Amino acid sequence: MKVKIRKGDQVVVISGRSEDKGKRGEVIKVLPDENRVVVQGVNVRTKHQRQVQSQGRTVNPGIVRFEAPLHISNVMLVCPKCNKPARVGISREGGKALRVCKKCEAIIDD
Repeated sequence: MKVKIRKGDQVVVISGRSEDKGKRGEVIKVLPDENRVVVQGVNVRTKHQRQVQSQGRTVNPGIVRFEAPLHISNVMLVCPKCNKPARVGISREGGKALRVCKKCEAIIDD
């Protein structure tokens, strides 16, 4: 299935953990094989990293904070025109597939 959310899109979290629900952020990475997206500032996890040496370089130890992937069904694209979360449709014009906001029918792609 084609993913309708791309890197750089503004999204809002619609379900999941209560502290992340309702947060907005920019998509950093899309993992289409796993149906997941990484959103900036959302689903932040803490990992205790030990010092590891590989290929002549060392990874510094300490506490590392990173954004974990969310399932793509838990986020909704924010329309740049109406600035509200909206479902996304596909419109074909001139052989190109364009993403369209279902609320205001604005074209999302540049």
